[in-house]
Amino acid sequence: MKKIIIASDSFKGSLSSAEVAVSCEKGIRKVFPKCEIIKLPIADGGEGTIEALVSATNGRIHSCHVHDPLMRLIEARYGVLGDGETAVIEMAAASGLTLIEPHLRNPMKTTTYGTGELIQDALEHGCRKFLIGIGGSATNDAGTGMLQALGMKFRDIAGNLLGYGGEILQKIEMIDSNDFPEDKLAKCTFTIACDVNNPFSGPQGAAFIFAPQKGADAKQIRRLDTGLKHFAQLIAQTLYKDIDAIPGAGAAGGMGGGFMAFFNARLSRGIDTVLDALHFNEKLQGADLVITGEGKMDAQTIMGKAPMGVLKAAQRKNIPVIGIAGCVDETELLNNAGFLAVYPIVEGPVSQEQAMEKSRTCSNIERTVHQCMRMLSLLHN
Repeated sequence: MKKIIIASDSFKGSLSSAEVAVSCEKGIRKVFPKCEIIKLPIADGGEGTIEALVSATNGRIHSCHVHDPLMRLIEARYGVLGDGETAVIEMAAASGLTLIEPHLRNPMKTTTYGTGELIQDALEHGCRKFLIGIGGSATNDAGTGMLQALGMKFRDIAGNLLGYGGEILQKIEMIDSNDFPEDKLAKCTFTIACDVNNPFSGPQGAAFIFAPQKGADAKQIRRLDTGLKHFAQLIAQTLYKDIDAIPGAGAAGGMGGGFMAFFNARLSRGIDTVLDALHFNEKLQGADLVITGEGKMDAQTIMGKAPMGVLKAAQRKNIPVIGIAGCVDETELLNNAGFLAVYPIVEGPVSQEQAMEKSRTCSNIERTVHQCMRMLSLLHN
């Protein structure tokens, strides 16, 4: 073995993706001490994406004060990659469902304003490329709060300034962009990590599919959907963009559609967004093997999670991929998907709590990878 790529997601609750890579490397070195090993911490666009990309590119973390979905002041973080101009933002850090107490969750009221503040802060720090994960939101405002934070104003039929939240969508009759930095944003690129294909409105749209888990009742869901349809029509009339039926426009309460309408953003699968940012295809050049993994590999893995994205990229270059996980289910399904082999790392009967202990997980990964390398060494002697 001359070159091995390690590109694993985190083992959630146990190890970060960077820690997984270090343990894999130790196992490889025991058999192939001179092998070139490239460690690429990855994530699928959700939780852990900032840390993975910042770590992999020698970037940095920024913190700033923003408003949460109920306009309460909080501190939130985003990443800047090693190039100094690419911001990595997780919408959930400022507009996430977990920021709101269950009894206060109401997408009629919640706003994406804080996400706009994160974008504004990144712009002020010189970022012109944006990778934004939009999972885990508490909102159904189609990104209007985000736009308001960046200077846009929404007015009703009488010209009155509207407030925040999904409840304003039905009332918007005028989009006032006089203070919106269109020229600056036109020089930026926005890639949105989005793993759903829901349209903006309708039975499979943002309100009917996602609003219930954000606290909306049946009446509110209908009002939100009506508001989304109205806003989409207004966008079509004023911007000449029809976003209503575009797959992914309904993601994060219509945030996908808001990005496409006002930022000319590109929607991309989360893992594909991450791999592109890491120039993964270039790093695969000349590799003999790729090791990937996550906490549990099963049927969900092949539905677009991080290891599957890694596998597809490697397959295009005919590079074999081994998967490791704390637990493996549906092994035959994973093999049929293209994995050379998948290995559970747990050595013997232990409780879940014991299995997830950091030191034990590190040791188990190192041992499992070591055993894989011993077997593969027979083919490379």
